[in-house]
Amino acid sequence: MEFEDVVRKRRMVRHFKTDPIDPKSLERILDLARRAPSAGNTQGQSLVVVTDPETRKAVGEICGEREYASRFNHHWVSEAPVQIVACTSEKAYLDRYSEPDKLLPDGSVIEWPVPYWHLDIGCTVMILLLAVVNEGLAAGYTGTHRLQDLKDLLHIPDEVTPVGVIPIGYPDQDVKSPSLKRGRKPLEEFARRERW
Repeated sequence: MEFEDVVRKRRMVRHFKTDPIDPKSLERILDLARRAPSAGNTQGQSLVVVTDPETRKAVGEICGEREYASRFNHHWVSEAPVQIVACTSEKAYLDRYSEPDKLLPDGSVIEWPVPYWHLDIGCTVMILLLAVVNEGLAAGYTGTHRLQDLKDLLHIPDEVTPVGVIPIGYPDQDVKSPSLKRGRKPLEEFARRERW
């Protein structure tokens, strides 16, 4: 598939068939996602792959799937045969930028003007979403306010933060988000030239 086609075809899907995903396909998706950029090559991004049906149900519950089911008429988070929990570690970046090759000339540690660990996991997620489309699959995305419950369920270390759950599978007929009616911003509004 051409890159432009992959990008244009990508959308958030909220209904999946229960058909299993070929393990080789999943490995290709994960391998591409791990190639995302990261500040200082810190690689503070991590993914937890969940395939066990009972664990997927528990993740769905933590993500408020019952509320979604009333809107979409199905349990779209847990019905997907694979869930990817995207995680990042601020500590990994702080540790990396305390190493000699990243210290400032006076020996001090930089002050982060932006939490680049969030940017980096965003890059990882975007590559993952595009790789999913390239494999002929579909994905959605959901967050949760119950981060500690998700960490406890999946034994995620204290210094690692889960930022969302990405259900992956073969798409089934789903209810498109009403937000899609908003359309896309015009290019000249999205990309400003030379100055705001």
